[in-house]
Amino acid sequence: MSGLGELDRPGAPEGAGAWDDKSRRWAAGSEEGADPGEGDGETAVADRRGTGVNDRPAAEVPASRRPAAPRRTAADPVKGLMHRHRELCERAVDPLEIAAGLEAHGVTDRTATRFRHRDVFSLAEEMFARATRDEEPPAGPTALDVPPAGTGWILLTLLPGVLGTATVTALRLTHGQARPAVAVAGVLAVALGLRAALARGPLATTDRTPQGAGAHAAGAWTCWLLAYALLGDGLLGAAVTGGPDGLPTGGADGPWPLATASVLALAWSCAPAAWSARLFAVRARRRLAASRGLEEFAASVRPLLLGTFALHLCALWALLAVCGAALDEPAAYGQGLTLGALLLLARLLSVAGFPHAPALALTAAATAEAAALTTVFVGRLPGCGVLATPVETLVDAWGVGSVPALTCAAAALALLLRATRTLTRASAHAPRGEPW
Repeated sequence: MSGLGELDRPGAPEGAGAWDDKSRRWAAGSEEGADPGEGDGETAVADRRGTGVNDRPAAEVPASRRPAAPRRTAADPVKGLMHRHRELCERAVDPLEIAAGLEAHGVTDRTATRFRHRDVFSLAEEMFARATRDEEPPAGPTALDVPPAGTGWILLTLLPGVLGTATVTALRLTHGQARPAVAVAGVLAVALGLRAALARGPLATTDRTPQGAGAHAAGAWTCWLLAYALLGDGLLGAAVTGGPDGLPTGGADGPWPLATASVLALAWSCAPAAWSARLFAVRARRRLAASRGLEEFAASVRPLLLGTFALHLCALWALLAVCGAALDEPAAYGQGLTLGALLLLARLLSVAGFPHAPALALTAAATAEAAALTTVFVGRLPGCGVLATPVETLVDAWGVGSVPALTCAAAALALLLRATRTLTRASAHAPRGEPW
């Protein structure tokens, strides 16, 4: 014998004696604590692969004897989010642009906690830092870079007011058959000037604004609202009293008077509307840089929106007073203020990329004004007088200006509530390549 250890070595019995416990376990391939190097190498490898000495498949080995599966590490949640928003991360030039894009896709501060971040802004900062680009990002303005006020769009915002003043002056100086031609030419000139003013500056739409039938319908209803502001009150007043007895003469003393003072004030209000929109855009982006959460940003931008909206109404009120005094006409504050508020809110929402609500509001206001005129004329038919009763009662109580004032006020209020929810989002102030 080489040593006493050989006496206790497990193995097949050489004599006729019974197998001991260690020998039985050795035969079954389940020796606990045995050194793999002491036995057959192939048997040890088979054990580690999930098969015993009897070459049983791993599926037949009891679960308690199978080797534990390797533990998989949890996937990176931020990496998965970056994969879903790969284009946003690639084109972003600032973390705030990524935050605005995430917020537009429904990611909130509560959602950011599932990605181990306290808010959307910190999540966007990590995504921006981890984003890889094959090429250097193109030079361009960041989310906080606001272009300086250019003289081009400033002059364009004054163009509708200048052309409107020239048209009113020409109507006052002409008489007879030349007046209708001057009126048509003046209306076309003001329309082209207004289109040029809205093509550049803070009130200009960009490629990201959805275009379609709704946008064209909104433009058509806007033209109707402006036409009603010029002709509607005179036509409604004449219709209620049994007229009109003739076509408009271009003055306030004819059978169908024109409200030139309110329309001229609205034309000049294009300038303060553009300045108000720019002021709101600049201050909102500064708040975006200082805020550390979506709720904090919304709370800080909401009073800013209401303040700039009130500032525009004050400027429009002053313009109505000046134009009314200069033309010796009623200022028509109710009609002018409500229509100006409706048009400003509709434009702000459209520029921010939310044109659906403005289209509905403008359509509803224009339809209500058209329905008021229609019911008065239809009420003259036999048996249809009841249709004109609501409008006639309203006109007798509050005047012909109450119809456009109420309809535009209701539509403007609906848009104001919509604006306090949409224009206070970070996505509404993402960089969009301003043409100003």
